[in-house]
Amino acid sequence: MTILKYLGENRYEGLDEVVAIAREVGWGAAEVLQSFYTGDRSGEDLQIQKKKGGPVTAADVAANDYILNNLQASFGNQDFGYLSEETHQSGSPALVQPWVWIIDPLDGTRDFIDKTGEYAVHIALVHEGQPILSVVPWPETGKLYYATKGGGTFVETRDGQVRQLHLDGKKATEDLTLVVSRTHRDERFKQLLEQLSYKNKHYVGSVGCKIITLLEHRADVYISLSGKSAPKDWDFAAPELILTEAGGHFTHADGTPLKYNQGDVTQWGCVIASNGEYHPALCEEATTILAQLDS
Repeated sequence: MTILKYLGENRYEGLDEVVAIAREVGWGAAEVLQSFYTGDRSGEDLQIQKKKGGPVTAADVAANDYILNNLQASFGNQDFGYLSEETHQSGSPALVQPWVWIIDPLDGTRDFIDKTGEYAVHIALVHEGQPILSVVPWPETGKLYYATKGGGTFVETRDGQVRQLHLDGKKATEDLTLVVSRTHRDERFKQLLEQLSYKNKHYVGSVGCKIITLLEHRADVYISLSGKSAPKDWDFAAPELILTEAGGHFTHADGTPLKYNQGDVTQWGCVIASNGEYHPALCEEATTILAQLDS
């Protein structure tokens, strides 16, 4: 069984072995999804279920089973907990294990159904409420992004080529590009987007794919604003670490960090992710606009 120890000061013994296993599981989950998308199971009924949090398909379920079975075979259930979108029960308390896997087997199910190609797998390992490892495959690009706390962010291709990613944010704020969803916007969010100083917009599905557009320098800022509903732990945990370990920022609009596995998995409020040093100014601008909208 794989052993992982916390050594203090964001240092972990065994983390390299854990991320190697997580990358292998990530690639495997991507293959499961692609088997439904374009492969030998693409002719099967997706068995789409309309649930409160959005649609769920047979591909979500199959990828979730694959990820859980393989992670549990490597890490067991004594020291590692498993918080997955597909198995989480509303009202459940925080998991008590010191290490918690937070999993979204198919982020961007609507885009998967609509065949935009913009869907991803989110796998994060959380310790004391913070992600210390994450893996985000974008199956249709043939790339897998991964990061460890203090170890940087990397992108890996199917043929095994690995490249470290670095971000810098030297643009003027008016030249920034915002990556947003095609859907999920209520009137308050629309007004916020209209009043921001940066007007360039790039439309992408899946939170993981949005954050990857920041890593690939195709966008600069991502904003989430809850309304009647809000993103959950599994939407943010893995994308956060691949961004921050490359030099980006991912916080609430007041600058406070996100916390995971706190019992309530809902991430309420305004969350801002960016690739540059102007992050505090972006947070201040969004906070000011929201205060004016709410006054």
